[in-house]
Amino acid sequence: MARRRLARMTRKPETPLRRGWTTGACAAAAARAAFAAFHSGVFAESVTIRLPRGERPTFILTDCILGRDAAGPFATAGVVKDAGDDPDVTHGVTVLVTVRMGVAGTGVTFHAGDGVGIVTKPGLPLAPGEPAINPAPRAMIVDALGDVAEELDVARDVDITIAIPGGADIATRTWNPRLGILGGLSILGTTGIVIPYSCSAWIHSIHRGVDVARHTGVTHIAGATGKTSEASVKAAFGLDDGALIDMGDFAGGLLKYLRSHPVPRLTIAGGFAKLTKLAQGNLDLHSARSQVDFDRLAQIASGLAPLSENDLGTRIRNANTAAEALEIASGLPLADTIAAQARGVALATLAGGVKVDVFVIDRQGDRVGYAGP
Repeated sequence: MARRRLARMTRKPETPLRRGWTTGACAAAAARAAFAAFHSGVFAESVTIRLPRGERPTFILTDCILGRDAAGPFATAGVVKDAGDDPDVTHGVTVLVTVRMGVAGTGVTFHAGDGVGIVTKPGLPLAPGEPAINPAPRAMIVDALGDVAEELDVARDVDITIAIPGGADIATRTWNPRLGILGGLSILGTTGIVIPYSCSAWIHSIHRGVDVARHTGVTHIAGATGKTSEASVKAAFGLDDGALIDMGDFAGGLLKYLRSHPVPRLTIAGGFAKLTKLAQGNLDLHSARSQVDFDRLAQIASGLAPLSENDLGTRIRNANTAAEALEIASGLPLADTIAAQARGVALATLAGGVKVDVFVIDRQGDRVGYAGP
């Protein structure tokens, strides 16, 4: 459930972005290779798996080990995750899968190794106490093992341990601690494919954050566009981390999910520019996908200003940034008006059932605008 970081490289705008593979796909490939080697005694240099939508990618193997310890014989195989051109925090990690024979009749059982987290809170697709290996990757792994079992005519009772060296440290930069996934990363991926900049992982994390909040009895959550606004709203209401949803630019991802998974109260917190975009009806607040309408902002400010300030609208239209426009309108309740309009958009998207208030925060973390019930 990873947060985004800056892209690792720059490229010409016309160059297609390269897709990558999820940790779940990497785990399925490593599991297939280890299971086959466990029974054949030989590792191949690469392994091909079938993804849920029919794609058949091939993975190069690393860390191939056939051994025996106090628990008996085992086989371990690794796959280095290639996230393509997506700025994925887990790009380059090694996903290690160790296979042992399980108890007859138990099927495939999953265990968390070093760097893979354990679920500790309700509300996620996995019960507390389970390793953070999501249902879709589990299904991919079971399918991959099933293919090998059929080819080699062997039993499908298998103990699977997945590890990601260094995963515990990387996980501190993801949503996992806030979601109650402790000790490491999650094994994720519905299709097995990472689509660059699809932002699906972030929106998935928003949804899981809401789920955990609801199942742990949280009645007031806050969706913030960044760390400064999150810290401000946390301090204002004394909210626990479990109530904080890092929505980033994805206001729509939060609001649309809350429409069908409501909580009693939502606070939206963000900077003036992003909340101006929300007030304009934009649910994606990223600079590449929505822009501040300075003409509309000028009209709002002009309506708030005394007649003597007849050039205010012109100055705001010519502002370089939303922050400059707010400074030009100093002394006027422009941020409060934007908060009220943003609240109206949020309420309309939610379609009832959730009380909403909106905090407009400046760069120092001070509240400069507010609208509430």
